[in-house]
Amino acid sequence: MNFKKILFLVATGVSLTSLGVAGCTTQQRDFEAGTEPPTLAGQTETPATTQPQERPGDVPYVPTPQSVVDAMLEVAKVNENDVLYDLGSGDGRIVITAAQKFGTRGVGVDIDPERIAEANQNAEQAGVSDRVQFVQQDLFKSDFSEATVVTLYLLPDINLRLRPQLLQQLKPGTRIVSHAFDMGEWQPEQTLNVDGRTVYYWVVPEEVPANLQ
Repeated sequence: MNFKKILFLVATGVSLTSLGVAGCTTQQRDFEAGTEPPTLAGQTETPATTQPQERPGDVPYVPTPQSVVDAMLEVAKVNENDVLYDLGSGDGRIVITAAQKFGTRGVGVDIDPERIAEANQNAEQAGVSDRVQFVQQDLFKSDFSEATVVTLYLLPDINLRLRPQLLQQLKPGTRIVSHAFDMGEWQPEQTLNVDGRTVYYWVVPEEVPANLQ
């Protein structure tokens, strides 16, 4: 990543959340007794530790302000019946906040093993480890089909690359919330301004227009 792009990211407050290729390797937990946790593509066992990062992430990491986290969860109307996937989950604050405030089960996906370890530690401290999990995995090879809510704070080009995958995998009615960046031709149902930052909200349609696929 060149110096000008780094300056752009810092100046705009863009998420520097790490993404990329690295198999699902974080400790898995059942969300509640007798309930299987959501699974990700390629997730077949329960490894105890993370693995070395296989390649640099696509974007650096900057956490979402808590006021924006709260607004993202509120516009999506998350509740205890939801399964929330946070793409590029960083320190885990979106998934953890949803579990704390609404009883939501959640999965955070990130390539960076340091972020995975930090998120697991934060979940332990928050007392929500029974409802959340964090996995070290490539977003573009992941399966989000169990999600009822998806949150992201990435970059414009990453959003556009993910859009066909999200629309193909997610069920109609699934809510998607993005901090700072839209999804091109896919017009949001709501746009919020939160402390000078923009939040976009979509609902996956019953039929996906050809121009969005």
